[in-house]
Amino acid sequence: MNDLSEPALALNDALDLLATGELSVRGLLPGSSNYTFLADVQNDRFQRLAIYKPRQGETPLWDFPHGTLCQRELAAYLVSQALGWALVPPTAIRLGPYGQGAVQLFIAADFSQHYFTFRDEPALQLVLRRIAAFDLLINNADRKAGHTLRDEHDRVWAIDHGICFHVQPKLRTVIWEFAGETLPAPLVADLASLRAQLERGCELHAQLADLLSEAELAALAGRAEQLLKAGIFPNPDPHRRPYPWPLV
Repeated sequence: MNDLSEPALALNDALDLLATGELSVRGLLPGSSNYTFLADVQNDRFQRLAIYKPRQGETPLWDFPHGTLCQRELAAYLVSQALGWALVPPTAIRLGPYGQGAVQLFIAADFSQHYFTFRDEPALQLVLRRIAAFDLLINNADRKAGHTLRDEHDRVWAIDHGICFHVQPKLRTVIWEFAGETLPAPLVADLASLRAQLERGCELHAQLADLLSEAELAALAGRAEQLLKAGIFPNPDPHRRPYPWPLV
C-alpha cells in the first residue's frame, strides 16, 4: 500500500520509476471518457501511485487522430518543463498491462478543491496565470476546474491534456479572469525562452516532433509568437464556445 504522505521524488527518480518500474493496475477510474486506470508503479527503490491511460482505451474523436491522446499528454509535460513552470506531473509513455500508454505520477489532492474554490487566493495568482498562458499555448480544449489540483503541500498542478495541440483553435477553459490583462514580465521571459526552444535543431523540437505532427508543432510555435506579440491574455472568441462541459 502506498503512503501518500511520502516526500516528493526527485524528478529524475520519478521519470525513471514511471518509465521502467513494474506497473500493476488497481482499477478503472469512474467518470472518464477514456480508459483511465489507477496503478501502482514500483522498482527496487520506490513505490508510488500513477495514472495509466493506454492508447487502446482512447475513445475515437472526430477532430483528433485516433491513438494520439497519450502522446499529447507527454507533449504537454515537455512544454511545461521547457517553460520552467513544472505544472504537469511527471509523465512517460511506456508499455503497460493494456499496451502502450501515458503513465503520470498520481497527485495526492483534496479532490473537493478545484479552480473555482481557490481561484481568488492571492498566493496562487501567479501559478493560475501560468496555467492560463499554458492552455493558450497548447490550445487546450478541456480545462475544466477539476483539471487543476491542489496537493497536500498547497502546490497547484494541471492535469488531463489529451485533447491539446490541435492546429485549429480549440481553446475551452474555465480560466478567463485574466482576459485583457497584460502578461506579467516573468511569463513573457519564459514564453520567449520556449519560442527559442521550438526552433528546428533544438532538443525540445526534436522531442515534440516524435509526438506531434509537423503542422501541430508549427502551430504551437505560432501561438507562442502570437502571445508574445499581443502581450496580453486574450478575450474569449465570440464565435466559438469558450467553456468546457461540464465546468468541473
